[in-house]
Amino acid sequence: MKTVLIIEDDKALRENTAELLELENYHVIMAANGNEGIELAQLHLPDIIICDIMMPMKDGYQVLAELTKDVKTCHIPFIFLSAKTEHKEVRLGMDLGADDYIIKPFMAEELISAIESRLAKAHLLNLVNSQFPKEQFQDINDLKNYFDDYGELATYEKGSSIYLAGDHANKVYLILKGLVKTHKMDQNGKELITAIQKPDEFLGFTSFLDTAAYQESATALEETEIAGVLKRTLKELIFGSSSLSMDLLNVLTDNLSLSKNQLLQMAYSSVRKKTAQTIIQFAEVLDKTIQEDIKISRSDLASVAGIAPESLIRTLSSFRKEGLLEIDGRNIRILKLRELQDLE
Repeated sequence: MKTVLIIEDDKALRENTAELLELENYHVIMAANGNEGIELAQLHLPDIIICDIMMPMKDGYQVLAELTKDVKTCHIPFIFLSAKTEHKEVRLGMDLGADDYIIKPFMAEELISAIESRLAKAHLLNLVNSQFPKEQFQDINDLKNYFDDYGELATYEKGSSIYLAGDHANKVYLILKGLVKTHKMDQNGKELITAIQKPDEFLGFTSFLDTAAYQESATALEETEIAGVLKRTLKELIFGSSSLSMDLLNVLTDNLSLSKNQLLQMAYSSVRKKTAQTIIQFAEVLDKTIQEDIKISRSDLASVAGIAPESLIRTLSSFRKEGLLEIDGRNIRILKLRELQDLE
């Protein structure tokens, strides 16, 4: 018999929901507030938790945050139950790591279906982990295969936001298809693109030690598909394999080196060199060769290069006149790669 913990301050709703679940052959534990809910979760380790959001002492968001930090309870499926219907509230709950979100008032079938679905998913993940022990994750390719096979898939249209700076960073993503730019605003409100990331690259790494926030935003540059894995799950996989930990550290170190080189280029290079190097970087990311079109907006080029759009446009025009590039609308075609590389 599966155990369900209901955390709900409305006594009538709490008891009615408990009766409904008991009729479906679930063992039910009840808590009237957030503090009591955390204590009961840590004591009984239920199979799933149903939690209201607006409660005294600790709200549902705080309950989920505390249980996520505890290694004993971080794996328990968590469903929010609330009258809040605004998109930002739903998104906050899911960003914090909730598995589902049910709006009051709800139908009995809706609640039962959500519980059964989340319990089934947890069971399948446990089977996967038992059949694929952590020590079998020998390198970064094994980890990418895990994302591909068992990550939560999501598709974003061009221009759609994947996450925003300040959002709770409870997931890490692997890009399966498309291109993503990570970016942030400087103190003057100017956008700075920190990276352009392509398929088979990770997205959204932050601290593993707490419920950190994303330090930058991520936006799809074209139709993009990603696979997400909860940070707590990823932490278990990585910490269970020393070889994988070292492999991932090398990947993150390489990314940091690229970012440092980009900052140095922005700080000390001439406008012509910044523009040339940025075009070459885009060509490499997009896997384009000489004579192939690079389709990218002038604002994105300027943001990566760290120069004003007006300066970039003048420099592109100069390159075109010198025969280094061919420009047709938004399309840029490199004609003389070596000359671009050698610009000072």
